[in-house]
Amino acid sequence: MSALLFTGLSAQEMKPIKLNAPDKSKGLNIMKALELRASYREFADTPLNLQELSDLLWAANGINRPEKSGRTAPSAMNAQDVDIYVLTSEGAYFYDFAQHTLNPVAAGDHRNLVAGRQVSVAAAPVILIMVSDLARFRGEDENQKMKTACIDVGTVSQNISLFCSGTGLVTVPRMGMDQEGLRKVLQLKESQRLILNNPVGHRK
Repeated sequence: MSALLFTGLSAQEMKPIKLNAPDKSKGLNIMKALELRASYREFADTPLNLQELSDLLWAANGINRPEKSGRTAPSAMNAQDVDIYVLTSEGAYFYDFAQHTLNPVAAGDHRNLVAGRQVSVAAAPVILIMVSDLARFRGEDENQKMKTACIDVGTVSQNISLFCSGTGLVTVPRMGMDQEGLRKVLQLKESQRLILNNPVGHRK
């Protein structure tokens, strides 16, 4: 599918978006992708198409071993604590990795809650927000849970960076974002922690 993904939708028309199967034949070899990995904060005014978004989310933390629900990113104790939320100009979505689907969370453009003073970030057609649910970890030590969550989220973010460098997209891992504002928009639970975000787009 080459048609642009987020064109002509209204807030009232937000519906789940069934993503395409990932194109596992695309991209550069891993060593070249590592050579080209770099952070970019300027984005072209070009939306991602459905295949690009589908591949991006699968690479970030999709299922690569269906027989046991194995993921493209590891997690401590197989807690699978990392959830990905997606912001576009049309709204906020939750990535359902099991169904490889984007489920609507909130209509409207909320990218400015991530961008803050880095206004160029709000121009990224897609912003991925990594959230860890600490309730999925065993034990009672909240500090240890948070440390582990940061490691798990960092691995997902690296998947995003390598996917982008290997497929001609650009991104930058960021910690800055409006925590309070995003918690309300994304309807997060108390146990969920906003940790990192990756704006993604075409190079300007």
